[in-house]
Amino acid sequence: MDKFVVASLRQSAGKTSMIIGMTKALNGSIGYIKPMGERFLYRKKRLWDYDAALITNIFDLKENPEEMSIGFLHSKLHYMLDEKTTREKLQELLVSVGTEKDLFFAECGRDITYGASVHLDAISVAEQLDAQLIIVVSGDEDGILDDLIFLKKNIQPGQVRIKGVIINKVANVVDFCDTRLPEIKKYGINVLGVVPFYKELPYFSLSYLADRLFAKIIAAEDHLNRTVKSIFIGAMSADAALNSPLFKQECKIVITSGDRSDMIIAAMESDASAVILTNNILPSSSLITQAARLKIPFLLVSADTYEIARQIENMESLLTKNDSEKIALIEQMVRNHVNLESLRQL
Repeated sequence: MDKFVVASLRQSAGKTSMIIGMTKALNGSIGYIKPMGERFLYRKKRLWDYDAALITNIFDLKENPEEMSIGFLHSKLHYMLDEKTTREKLQELLVSVGTEKDLFFAECGRDITYGASVHLDAISVAEQLDAQLIIVVSGDEDGILDDLIFLKKNIQPGQVRIKGVIINKVANVVDFCDTRLPEIKKYGINVLGVVPFYKELPYFSLSYLADRLFAKIIAAEDHLNRTVKSIFIGAMSADAALNSPLFKQECKIVITSGDRSDMIIAAMESDASAVILTNNILPSSSLITQAARLKIPFLLVSADTYEIARQIENMESLLTKNDSEKIALIEQMVRNHVNLESLRQL
């Protein structure tokens, strides 16, 4: 079994996506843990990590996602476990989810130091599991170079086995490989791949949006697989909206109050991806029927228009189990841009 700890120096580098892509590209059975959960979900009196639930659903794992994390809060872990018991817990997770698997991934927290005070940072986890460390980095080119050189200078030889780094979300791969990659390789850093930025990946689906907003679907519930690319706040008159270039953008959602029938009609006529109805106000039954016929979802929420717009603006775009096109794209980009043969070599 190949054991890897996947970490990053900064948040949202793309660790989960890389794990999904590598597993699919290598076509092996997977064991997965998220020792210190972050994006925790609470459903039916059960607590689990979002990424653990995602991996479980995508790869149809038999393990329960709540059993893939040791804990979530520093304060609880600090008083419940010492270094010895933490090591024992990690070994128990390795046995319970990694037995008879081709690949084993331990995904660490938001950055490489996260969890250090409770012995669950990336370096500690890699040492305790005797696993190879894969570092995922992203950002602007100077930031990537800073991160990698810092990594090289501060992880001592023999401290942990570093498999290599995956440089993710690169705007111009050809230019990066010509100008930056030679300098990185001078430091003896093993680069497993340079993955380009794909503009499709940051967009989220309506189903994800509905779930995060705790919205009630009152029309076209079977059409939540649409992609959201832009947001239009329908606070002006319908005539003013129709004259706005923003209103003409594709794959938009329109946020407006449920009593603004003029704006709702304009949104449907412009083929909006969906209409978010605020203030918990239902539109007329005829408009709901029309939306169902046009296959335009209506999402009903209790907050006002500007609060919903603020929530969406601050929302982190996360992959969902139903994002089949994105998952296929992630697999393909790993196949095309990551050295899979190097991953197979211990």
